[in-house]
Amino acid sequence: MKFKVIIEEDEEGSFTIHVPSLPGCISEGNTKEEAIKNIKEAIQLYTY
Repeated sequence: MKFKVIIEEDEEGSFTIHVPSLPGCISEGNTKEEAIKNIKEAIQLYTY
């Protein structure tokens, strides 16, 4: 299943990512790649 995600970069260069269709499903990472990896895990836990 695919979900639309929103990725935001903060002033320090870290990334926050959330899934609008899954309220409260939010993750972070020091890089965009890390944030994407983390949100994939968060989505699995959220939808389990």
